[in-house]
Amino acid sequence: MIQNPEINRKIDELEKRVWDIRSITGRYQRIARNGIGRKELNKKALSAEKQNILDRVQMRAEEYNYLAKNCAQGTALALMEEFGTGSMETVKALSPFPGIGGSGEICGSITGSLVVFGLIFGSDKITDYDVTGNTINIAHVFISRFAEKIGYIRCADIQENVIFGKNMNPGASEENMEAFAKAKGFEKCGLAPGIGARLAAELIIENIK
Repeated sequence: MIQNPEINRKIDELEKRVWDIRSITGRYQRIARNGIGRKELNKKALSAEKQNILDRVQMRAEEYNYLAKNCAQGTALALMEEFGTGSMETVKALSPFPGIGGSGEICGSITGSLVVFGLIFGSDKITDYDVTGNTINIAHVFISRFAEKIGYIRCADIQENVIFGKNMNPGASEENMEAFAKAKGFEKCGLAPGIGARLAAELIIENIK
């Protein structure tokens, strides 16, 4: 287990948090019913509200992860809601992405963020190589920052070395899932969506035109 006081405090806070599930569910249902409202993204306005945006995105990614029990969906929904892009179809498409199909590979907080980078910075033309290259560069910076902040990018490594002291592998069996829930896994695993969404939002503000 890594010894990072900031990370350890956050895990402890998530474990002990009293989750306002009624409010979280109500907000999600409004989005599901009405869709994600489109927004004109203005760099100056976003920069002026940067701290509030980062705090809000981090909290909502933690909340949506807790509601969905899915780090990829929770991360992406928080970012799409904040920046006015994507759809519930996008959220649905991310259903199998925690740990890449539960395999313990790349954390869903990363894949959820990368999808939102594509929505915001990508092009409708698949032959627009300059735009695609720029989007990949932003993704590269994000993954580096995520790894620096948390220490790892693989789900299994984050579980074993940051959160639990072992890979809980919840998708492997019903017994594993029960043990994961008993260990407050759905609460504690809000760590990566919160940090991932915050880092992604920061990069969006930095790179928006």
